[in-house]
Amino acid sequence: MTQIFVASTLFGAMTVAAAIDAGRFGPPGRRRMLLVSDNTAIPELGRDLTLSPDFAALGGRFDEVRSWNAEISPLHPSGWMPRGEDLMLWERLFRERWGLADEPLELAVETIAASPARALTSIFSEALITVYSDGLMSYGPTRDGLPDGVGGRITRLLHLDLVEGLAPLLLNEHGVPCELVPDDAFTAVLHKLNPPVAPADGLEGGALLVGQYLAALEILSEQEEDELHVAMLRGVVARGHTTVLFKPHPSSPVRTGDRLAREAARLGARLLVLDAAVPAETWCAALRPALIVGCFSTALVTASRYHGIPAAAVGTDLLLRRLSPYQNSNRVPVTIIDATVPHLAQDGTLGEPLLTSTADLHALLVAVAYAMRAASLPERRKEAVAFLAAHGRGELMRYFKKRRLSALGLPGGLSPAKRTLLATALPPRSRRRRIAVRAFEAAGLERDP
Repeated sequence: MTQIFVASTLFGAMTVAAAIDAGRFGPPGRRRMLLVSDNTAIPELGRDLTLSPDFAALGGRFDEVRSWNAEISPLHPSGWMPRGEDLMLWERLFRERWGLADEPLELAVETIAASPARALTSIFSEALITVYSDGLMSYGPTRDGLPDGVGGRITRLLHLDLVEGLAPLLLNEHGVPCELVPDDAFTAVLHKLNPPVAPADGLEGGALLVGQYLAALEILSEQEEDELHVAMLRGVVARGHTTVLFKPHPSSPVRTGDRLAREAARLGARLLVLDAAVPAETWCAALRPALIVGCFSTALVTASRYHGIPAAAVGTDLLLRRLSPYQNSNRVPVTIIDATVPHLAQDGTLGEPLLTSTADLHALLVAVAYAMRAASLPERRKEAVAFLAAHGRGELMRYFKKRRLSALGLPGGLSPAKRTLLATALPPRSRRRRIAVRAFEAAGLERDP
């Protein structure tokens, strides 16, 4: 059996490497191929993860490394899905090109509901599938429905224990069992990676800011994203940090950091942009920053979980308002960070997290997941109703939209009488009234008994 591992980020490749080292993919001797995919908007401007200085420490686990971008060029990995009638032709092509003959395959993929995983699992229609998670999205619901037959071939969900003891909700509707990648295997991989910086550079103990590609996803404007990073900078400087490291997201487009640099100069802080193709976790292991600050990056969790580095969040309240539609898959990572990580204000003060109990966080995420994907998680309705009824108008209702709760007939939404009154109060024959009536009629089908 040949095992094909698909990775779009260096962090994903690190997760796979740790799973292999821990024996999660069986003993050595099997043929293993790493298929690298650059899913950024413009891959030609992206960074090939195989050229990262850290990749050499990972690549030895694979018999060969191939580029999925090159295999399907000029098609884009995130946008291409072969036509159903062409699947057998594509499988024959790749089996011949990759020397697979007719042997059985195991695919290890990330983000199962989207391409390239969606394309590959459809092309290799008899391959067993392992889904591995390289971030916080595994704690949320499956983003979209899977093609026929794919759910039944998924044998397990491999994941890091990013939030200790928290059970993933991803693929629950398919009865897929979860399997942990051991902490010691992952930290062993981390310790073998070295960023291009020497201890003599005097960067230890500073504050590390981690960016995200929110503007590229059209969640924020470029100006708002820059202001978010500036707010992080002001907060850490106000806390007394004079050396500040900024790590852009690896998938973010190339943009100048002039706004951040000008603010650092105004505040009298030393700012260094870590633009090498090295994940934030590697920098944390080498430089041991005194504080890591971000919006909802997984690095906030890994820094705290694996290195004991304090983390702080900035801008999650804005993201909770901006994410649209409510089903946006980033909602669960934002919710986890917002609820469990202290918030950093621009005056340097740190707030207390809303939740400290894993059980309470699980209950919140079940309710959020149901509100996001009620059709695929009908068995979770009672838990969602109980959670919403218990918290009424409390602080945790910030994670829900009244319109969404109303559409699903959940506590916290408008009552049937108020929905009817609102609909009839709108001008007759108006587009707003038609939308409201349709939403309320749909909600009536799911109204609580």
